[in-house]
Formats: sequence, C-alpha cells, structure tokens
Amino acid sequence: MKFIIYLIVYPFLWCISILPFPILYLFSDFVYFILYRIIGYRKKTVRTNLKLTLPHLSDKERLIIEKKFYHHLCDLFLEMIKTMSISKEEICKRYVFKNFELYAELEKQDKSIAIMCAHYASYEWVVSMNYYTKFKGYGIYKKIKNPYFDKLVHSIRSKYNATLITTKETIPIIANNYRNKNLSTYGFASDQSPKENPSNYFAKFMGIEVPVYTGAEMLSKKYDMNVIFLRTKKIKRGYYEGTMEIITENAKELPNYQITDQFLKLVEQQIYEAPEYYLWTHKRWKHKK
Repeated sequence: MKFIIYLIVYPFLWCISILPFPILYLFSDFVYFILYRIIGYRKKTVRTNLKLTLPHLSDKERLIIEKKFYHHLCDLFLEMIKTMSISKEEICKRYVFKNFELYAELEKQDKSIAIMCAHYASYEWVVSMNYYTKFKGYGIYKKIKNPYFDKLVHSIRSKYNATLITTKETIPIIANNYRNKNLSTYGFASDQSPKENPSNYFAKFMGIEVPVYTGAEMLSKKYDMNVIFLRTKKIKRGYYEGTMEIITENAKELPNYQITDQFLKLVEQQIYEAPEYYLWTHKRWKHKK
C-alpha cells in the first residue's frame, strides 16, 4: 500500500517541482485558500501559540500574523517540493549566505562544526550550504514512515552533498567520525518540543518555561565542536539570506545549558522580528510548566 501511495503521489509532486516560480506561487495562493479558508489546518494550534507567546499584541495584530504565516507555510511546502528539480544556480541565487567567510575560518581550526537553527523561514534550502563547505555535511532528521518517500528525501539531499541521519544514528556516527578524525558539519534544528521525560531540561522560550532539546550542546561539548547559529531572513517571496553567528569556539569550557540558552535567545530574536515565518503549527508549548 505504501508503494502504491508513492506511485500515485510522486508524479504529482514532480509536476509541481517543474513549475516556473511565478506559477508555483500562484498555485501556493490557491493552496492557501484551501488550507486556511476551507480546511482550517491546525488553526486552533496556531492561534493558541500566538496568543500564548505574543500576549502584548492585539487580536487584530495576531490575526494579521496568522494569515501571513499560512501564506508563508504554503510557499514553504511548495518550495520543498521545488527542491526536487531546482538547479544549483537557482537555489544559490535564492538562498544567499551573507558571511560564509565566518564558517570558512572555523573549518581551518580542524574541529567539527555544529550548526544550530530553528524551524524558521526556509530551513529546507539551508541544504545548499553544502555546495560551499569542505567538511562533509550531515542533516539530522526524523525518519519518514513511508520508506519510499524517505528514500526520495535522501535522494534529493544527496544532490547537495548532504547526508541525512536519523536521531538514532546521530550519536554513533558523530562518535565514529570523531575517533577517525573525519571533520564534519552537523545541522541541528533544536527548537521543537522533546518527548516528556523527568530528566528534561526546562528553559524559558518566548517567555514560557518549556522542556528543550539539549543534544546539540551535549554532543558539541563531548566531541569538542565549534557551534554556530544560522539565522535565516526572508527577503521577499522565494528569496532568503542566511547569516552565521558564533555561539562558541570552546564548547567544553562552558557551563551546561549555556549554549542551549543562548540558542533559544537567538531564535526568539528572529521570531520577534518577523513572527509570521516561524512554524506555529507545531505544539511547541504543550508541555509548558
């Protein structure tokens, strides 16, 4: 059955991926109307999240953000599909790294690099970074249940010299690379909610105390990695800029949770600047204290 679903859906995805960008965004406007106006996809979750984290805004202001977010969400989804066929020249034109020299200098230190980012703006097109790096790039992701779509995602990422690893594979692969001195870059999207566990670390995010992922920090400390925050800015429809900020070059020497706390503050700055580009459909604050 999973293979049949794949056979039915794949041609449709491919047809979308080869649409010229102007037509792609016209289609996105149509998807927005269906998703937001008719289906109301996770609208209750989005409104709850916005009211919880942006209480200083009026209902009218939050409604404006809500509508902008759904427009962006539809663009993001179709841009993900577009990745199937987009050329190197096109994606490099649409996602520009403003200060890549900062990353290049860190590669000279002969230490692996952890890049921490959020589900903000275009977290899919960040994969184009691998066109410029010398280190092998790994993206940590949650495995897709349908193995055929999972294989498709792997195939797409391989175009950009990126290797996807599941959360279960992460520690063994990083440990093995460290032992064999294989310098690498690891991408961590660490802003979502972990499963409930008594040992979870709680920190304030958007003014609310919630459990947070600390894996990126702990692995950086254990395997002596430099840590970067990647800030993405949406310039206009279909165009993004990535700016890198060093969180630390001495992860081992920092107190526990300082890296995680700093990361959360940087994510908050992004959200407050333009909240419509954050992924509000996830129940990020469901385990709040």
